[in-house]
Amino acid sequence: MKRDFVSAICAIVFSGVVLCSGNLQAMQNSAAQAPDNTSVNKGDRKVAAPTADQAKNTSTDRELMKRIRRDVVKDKSLSSYAHNVKIVADHGKITLKGPVHSEDEKRTIVDYATKYAGDGNVDDQLTVKTD
Repeated sequence: MKRDFVSAICAIVFSGVVLCSGNLQAMQNSAAQAPDNTSVNKGDRKVAAPTADQAKNTSTDRELMKRIRRDVVKDKSLSSYAHNVKIVADHGKITLKGPVHSEDEKRTIVDYATKYAGDGNVDDQLTVKTD
């Protein structure tokens, strides 16, 4: 009886060691892979490219970005890519950047931005990501 108990404990400890080493290997492999949007974000490194940190902090621009973002996130038909596009406001002008999965998603996001910013005030820099 005591021998069976010791064998069971040894089996549990051995299983834990095997599982932990497998998880460590998986974590090391995933850490070595670059994030999916690394190449997309290279375009934001240009000095003249509008980025979220360059958005104006006026209450009007903040409210404009908030309304557009709210509509985009609320639309559950959009992909996670579309929910995470960059929306930058600068004196009432909106710049949209980032990948989306389809032309329909692109049109939908531009329509949300145009709804609040008005015609001619939306710079569409969205790209359709091909898988």
